[in-house]
Amino acid sequence: MSLPVLVALVVGGISAIVVLLHLTGGTRDARLADAEAARARFAADFLEETAERIVLAGDGNAAFLVLSGGRTGIVQAFGDRYLTRIHAPGEDDIAPKGEADLALSTHEFAWRGGTYRFASAAERDAVAARLAGKGA
Repeated sequence: MSLPVLVALVVGGISAIVVLLHLTGGTRDARLADAEAARARFAADFLEETAERIVLAGDGNAAFLVLSGGRTGIVQAFGDRYLTRIHAPGEDDIAPKGEADLALSTHEFAWRGGTYRFASAAERDAVAARLAGKGA
């Protein structure tokens, strides 16, 4: 078999796999539909925890759950999966940005945090205070 034919077969095969993956939903991003979806996703990883209140961020890409002991549960969408964490007060860097954005910078190797947009500055400030260990 000649090299140009082999190259064409490899390129065609890879292209077909990418197209099929996309058409079957493999490139779709995960989203949290509402607070109950965030509660259910968090409970799948932390059965013993109960959220008192849930604040959704952005367009459903993250949720912050008020837990007992001043801790905060975080559900973050990554691609078509979710990352869940329990955040202890004051363990990371928090900085308000813009009108209703919050920048969270973690000291964790596997997850560096992100920037989250809230419905209002009051929601953002309540989550920031909670993450910093200052109530809310």
